[in-house]
Amino acid sequence: MSHRFKSSKTYRYFSISAKEDPKNLLIVMHGYGQLAEYFIRKFNACPEDFTVLAPEGPHRFYKNGYSGRVGASWMTKEARQDDIDDNLNWLTAWLTAHLEDNTYKNIILLGFSQGGATAARWYYRQPKLFSHFILWASVFPPDIEKPNTEVKQSYFVVGDKDEFLTSENLKKELLIYQKLGFKTMHFKGNHDIEPTILNSLLNSF
Repeated sequence: MSHRFKSSKTYRYFSISAKEDPKNLLIVMHGYGQLAEYFIRKFNACPEDFTVLAPEGPHRFYKNGYSGRVGASWMTKEARQDDIDDNLNWLTAWLTAHLEDNTYKNIILLGFSQGGATAARWYYRQPKLFSHFILWASVFPPDIEKPNTEVKQSYFVVGDKDEFLTSENLKKELLIYQKLGFKTMHFKGNHDIEPTILNSLLNSF
């Protein structure tokens, strides 16, 4: 028989401070097996008026055996809905607390790979928190049936040689995103953040 017990948990996140007046906030959510501490480094070259926050998936594990490198995950197939609900609750509480002391012109949510699924669920549950939404190399969560887009702009960005999306699957994903009102963007590259494309997009907001 399965049971549930609710308790408090400590969550971790990392930040990059804006080099000048912090007009914009970029929240970046890492992929499976990554750690926020290292993922956030991909955003070191963001425009100078951006503050960057990188929350970390709460499930950490050794990537090979019982020692060595550690990765993090947002969820697995086990107790999946519990993890989804817990993630959305703590992320919303965390961002709400941050915004009590900080004000921004734009709040952009970016989800990469597995982090994109959690980002999409968060975005569609709390659309008024965000001004823009970017899904980067991520599959749209099938459990979101009829999303209600209330933000200014939404984007799907993917490399033309992404090793996790075959050309056939990519075409299907592009159709899904286009039907949802996303602007789709390609770049020459694989399953990674491409800084030139990223900064071009951020500077357009």
